[in-house]
Amino acid sequence: MAAIPSLRKAFKKLAADQRITTWHTALCLSLYYLWTEHGTGKQVQVSRSSLMKLTHIRSIVTYHKCIAQLQEYGYIHYQPSYHPKQGSRVTLLF
Repeated sequence: MAAIPSLRKAFKKLAADQRITTWHTALCLSLYYLWTEHGTGKQVQVSRSSLMKLTHIRSIVTYHKCIAQLQEYGYIHYQPSYHPKQGSRVTLLF
């Protein structure tokens, strides 16, 4: 299972980063889960509602803040989709 070493590497990086909160970790784990289920390469297509459900984040403000910070910190590349039926694209950089 090639995904496990990548997951270990990601969690070591997250644990060492003092800026990372529980919400960031939950988002990364959920993105990683969706990538293993549906992704190809390092990119996955997601919807805000599915990520919020997986992470138990109830605030849209918190969700957007954490996604923006994960991109700013270099963990993901986020390409929002404004189409109601098409999910946003997230590239995992860890």
